[in-house]
Amino acid sequence: MRLTPLPAFEDNYIWLMADANGRALVVDPGDAEPVEQALARDGLTLTTILLTHHHADHTGGVAALRQRHDVRVFGPDDARIGGIDVHVAEGDQVVLPEPAARFAVWWVPGHTRTHVAYVGEGLAFTGDTLFSLGCGRLFEGSPQQMLTAMDRLAALPEDTLICCAHEYTLSNARFALAVDPDNAALAHRITAARAAVSRGDASLPTTIADERAANPFLRVDSDAIIAWAGERVPRNDRTARFAALRAAKDGFRA
Repeated sequence: MRLTPLPAFEDNYIWLMADANGRALVVDPGDAEPVEQALARDGLTLTTILLTHHHADHTGGVAALRQRHDVRVFGPDDARIGGIDVHVAEGDQVVLPEPAARFAVWWVPGHTRTHVAYVGEGLAFTGDTLFSLGCGRLFEGSPQQMLTAMDRLAALPEDTLICCAHEYTLSNARFALAVDPDNAALAHRITAARAAVSRGDASLPTTIADERAANPFLRVDSDAIIAWAGERVPRNDRTARFAALRAAKDGFRA
């Protein structure tokens, strides 16, 4: 399989996965045009669209792609999303013939109430739930829901590739440094991300091992984050610590 992040809008990525026979799927096509360009450039046939949540920068290109291609669209059961052929929920399996792939559907609410992730083939398409060095804003869910999602994703095999939907690594890094300044793994990640971005490359995908080592939202039980939280929250209340971390990120100005 070939995995490619297609830039869209200011900082979105539409993930494209293609097999050796030129059959392809895309994840969260907020804009049809980058997908069409990649299909034409590489001689690919689009067969499948996977959607993680309802926001327009993840779904806006679906209607145009459906008009031009014979595709099946998978996504959460949410009236705010149109054009879905197969509604998916926690515990479902998405089994695709071309490209041949199997993904487990995980319900990961927090950013939105119906957000899902697709996990399989050594990958996790996490949408706006888990980011490189960060996590999504809590628009519709609770800190406990997002922390549960973070814990679940953190338990994936360490070489799992995390395919999130935005190029946020360096902006998230500024907050991560503020709360975990002595983290050597974080410093290494920042150096690598800066080099990639300076070359015009994506800083993604990341791995769950790298995220466990450097992402503060996966490190709420670390000494560094406990020390950062200090007297803000009870020492043994990890949900409150996560909520304080997310609230601090919401108001953070580098």
